Amino acid sequence: PTATPEPPTATPVPPTETPTPADPTPGTPTESGDLLAVLEETGQHGLLVQAIKDADLVEKLESAGPYTLFAPTDAAFSALPEGTVAALLEDPTGALADILLYHVVAAKALSTDLSNGQVIETMNGDSIEVKFKDGKAYIDGAMVTVADIKADNGVVHVIDAVITPSSKMADAGNSGSAKSDQGCGN
Repeated sequence: PTATPEPPTATPVPPTETPTPADPTPGTPTESGDLLAVLEETGQHGLLVQAIKDADLVEKLESAGPYTLFAPTDAAFSALPEGTVAALLEDPTGALADILLYHVVAAKALSTDLSNGQVIETMNGDSIEVKFKDGKAYIDGAMVTVADIKADNGVVHVIDAVITPSSKMADAGNSGSAKSDQGCGN
């Protein structure tokens, strides 16, 4: 007589390691730190990071959050009218800080959480408006070029313009964002 093997008595345990995600697109950071670490990793936000440091907002943006940061690129800062950045740097913890906080929401909002016509209060107390047109998202007229870059304390959405509450830019010698009349069909 042939012996029949007995069935195993223990259930196999799946491995505890999770699969490593595929390599991200070059220049797109992975979730590897707070908002500032993510910005530094992109290579496109040096002026924003320096402005955050000058405005003494590092500690706030490294805290637990969660936050949503609409992050203008270096090119967006360069598109501002001549003298605007210099004027803002004259009052880094005043007007500059207010404008930077206009880019930050005290909640984590992925692109799937945003809706057309949505008005969101920013950390400076003013509100921004979300619009969708031709399949693209706009924040106060600035187009979101990269969405949902996750950080340990929130999410970053890259935008193509510096958005500003009009009263703050009037103080700096301009009004509206660098793209206030484009993109959304205002």
